[in-house]
Amino acid sequence: MSNLVEIRDLQFGYNDRPLLSGLTMDFPRGKVIAVMGGSGSGKTTVLRLIGGQLRAQRGSVQVNGKEVGTMALRELYLMRRKMGMLFQHGALFTDLTVFENVAFPLREHTRLPESMIHDLVLMKLHAVGLSNAAALKPAEISGGMARRVALARAVALDPQLVMYDEPFAGLDPISMGVTANLIRKLNDALGSTSILVSHDVKESFLIADYVYFLSQGRIVAHGTPQQMMTSDDPYVKQFVHAEAEGPVPFHYPGRSLAEQLGLQERT
Repeated sequence: MSNLVEIRDLQFGYNDRPLLSGLTMDFPRGKVIAVMGGSGSGKTTVLRLIGGQLRAQRGSVQVNGKEVGTMALRELYLMRRKMGMLFQHGALFTDLTVFENVAFPLREHTRLPESMIHDLVLMKLHAVGLSNAAALKPAEISGGMARRVALARAVALDPQLVMYDEPFAGLDPISMGVTANLIRKLNDALGSTSILVSHDVKESFLIADYVYFLSQGRIVAHGTPQQMMTSDDPYVKQFVHAEAEGPVPFHYPGRSLAEQLGLQERT
């Protein structure tokens, strides 16, 4: 099966601080791929590199066989028209109605007549169970409903690639389950590729075909959800089973408290 997105030996950092190092990842067409890891492990940065917001310092990021890092601005815009993005916490336009939020990418990127946009928006909202909420503002619906509106907006253009940045953050258990099922169903209905960045193990494992685990900017493990559940890798075990003790440190690396306070450590 061909890959829609391929990352090879990728390296990226800010100034003198390396963030991602030696990443090699495949995202096959039609699959849901989860990119997991703790906060600060570089998960969202991977999405930004795929979308062309950031450029790799070394290595390759290809979408549909084209190198993202060498694209001109016009090429990037054309590529992004085939992408959908669900941002953390939804990021809906608060002054627009639910209908207008979903209609926004259709009006921005197409020249479809208003009557067709109207029908397409209602179809997308129906797919997430919210066609009857079209006239409401984001402040008038629940957080879980707002996330579903953001999902409808992300797939409004029937994209080849949909990227989800922490889609379950801040949701109650029912809304998390509903959102997870929608991601899987919409992916299969569209035949798209979905990249799911998350630290929520249960929901991600239920819908993902393959999982990459990141720690300190490197891939420490990868495989199917079933393989990850039974993995003996210390990092994977700590993360999957939410163990307090393990290779992931609690303190940010650097000097000890005694050194920061100018005290001599006792030996």
